[in-house]
Amino acid sequence: MIAIDLGSNTLRVLEYDCTAGIQVSEYQKTVKTADGLAQHGTINNEAVERVISAIREAQEQIDFSSSSVRAVTTEAVRRAVNSDEVLSQIKKETGVAFEIISGEEEAKLTLLAVKHRLSTLQYASDSFILIDIGGGSTELIFHYENETFSKSFPVGIVTIAQTHDTLENIENILPKEMAEMQMFCDQMYENKGKVNAFVATAGTPTTVAAMKLGQNYETYDASEINGTSLEAGELDIYLKKLLSMPFEEREIAVGTGRSDLIAAGILIYKQLFSLLAFERCIVIDDGLREGVAIEACASQTH
Repeated sequence: MIAIDLGSNTLRVLEYDCTAGIQVSEYQKTVKTADGLAQHGTINNEAVERVISAIREAQEQIDFSSSSVRAVTTEAVRRAVNSDEVLSQIKKETGVAFEIISGEEEAKLTLLAVKHRLSTLQYASDSFILIDIGGGSTELIFHYENETFSKSFPVGIVTIAQTHDTLENIENILPKEMAEMQMFCDQMYENKGKVNAFVATAGTPTTVAAMKLGQNYETYDASEINGTSLEAGELDIYLKKLLSMPFEEREIAVGTGRSDLIAAGILIYKQLFSLLAFERCIVIDDGLREGVAIEACASQTH
């Protein structure tokens, strides 16, 4: 089975063996789907071309013909006024039909993948908050023993980085931009009690965890990232480290064209530590694409 997640910043493809329940191969590329979306409300032609080219590259590496494919897309395409034209062009040029999923569905599938990974790590916590910092939105998922509450907020690393021109401006504006998240968290804690653990997925947390482990974009190893613990104070250390690197070195560390976005993401991540009142966070690499694969496999066996 092949699962594809076209996010606001990254295209992620996964080949998954349903019978063995293992990942066979994967592909990912920064495509900046949401580039210019905050200003114009549309996905531009250059972004569409980058997506098409990345899908073709993935098709060269992974055999799509012998597997069922489920392709989903999220916030950038949800918000774009030209989403129908974009998706029909992608389908025409690559044969891949994307389905726009809601923030709720995205949260449900991401949670499925993270719970699966936490159980393989034998990490036991009956309640946790899961954050997914994306390119166009951030999902907050409160998971209590038998109940889950999630909400998607239109604050993402691409949209924030492109709306505010400096990190100083981003830092100043974030409390206001994230005020609704603060209210949602306060409400959850008041009604359901504080969760026991803080878990994070997506590019920013995994990139900071990779820096902590001495990995760069090329040497990135998801199996080592899964379960890595980050302290709130470490975010400042790695942000400073990132900003002090010469540009070329920065591109090697976090990937071509990603450093400004990761810096913005770290500021969002820092703010989340503060509004969730946690000092420590567990980082998980698995996310939406893994959830899509796990759910598709489960539906094949029923």
